[in-house]
Amino acid sequence: MKNGYDLVGKTAFISGAGSGIGRTIAISLLEAGADVYICDVHPEHLSRFLEEHPSAKGRLADVGISEEVEAAFSDLDRSYGQLDILINNAGVSGPVVPVEKIHKSDWNRTLNVNLNGPFHCTQQAVPRIRKMKGGTILNIASNAAFTGTPLRSAYVASKWAMVGLTKTWAMELGRENIRVNAICPGSVEGPRIDGVIQEDADSRGLSTKEIRSLYQKQNSMGIFIQPEQISALATFLCSDSASMISGQAIGIDGHTESLGNWFD
Repeated sequence: MKNGYDLVGKTAFISGAGSGIGRTIAISLLEAGADVYICDVHPEHLSRFLEEHPSAKGRLADVGISEEVEAAFSDLDRSYGQLDILINNAGVSGPVVPVEKIHKSDWNRTLNVNLNGPFHCTQQAVPRIRKMKGGTILNIASNAAFTGTPLRSAYVASKWAMVGLTKTWAMELGRENIRVNAICPGSVEGPRIDGVIQEDADSRGLSTKEIRSLYQKQNSMGIFIQPEQISALATFLCSDSASMISGQAIGIDGHTESLGNWFD
């Protein structure tokens, strides 16, 4: 296997995998020999991934809509007939504003995708993984679940909740050999963090360079995380090498010192 892990014979469902971290994780799992099924809400992202990786399967789906999730898992059954790995990756950044200025629609959309989405996918996945006598559920949370983050109430609420669900599901499913963990990244290089930086810069009348520097100072190492570092950890956690790791929220963030310097 290209990345040193053997997932041959395993099937993974990855939400929001047409771009960003999800895309990188999906590629890593393919390289480890897994069969991969992805869903994404963006047609262009989904089609590009499937064109570039013809061995993968996938479908358009908004994880916040339970009927679309059910349809995706039914398609997974037709495509592969089994499920060993669920990666709840789909998420949105949410509004970057003070709590009193959050529009209810933005709050509801963030919680619907970031929290209801993993719930919908996990409800569908558990009976299928159970049939395989064990497997892995991996939630992509955030280092904001350790500290909180000013101006991002909806996002932080969803990610703290995801860590709580990780520990709860690990308790529920452990005796069935189903492991549940969360990865909690810091700022990851890519279009998503660029968008957050731009929004923050616009709201504060600062340059994107100034905001980017502020974010980099939030962790001890002073740099952003690379997507491939996230996918390497995800692949390890899905492998037999991590067979006794469950119920953990694992930070990969260069050691976040504080996210409160948003106001510095």
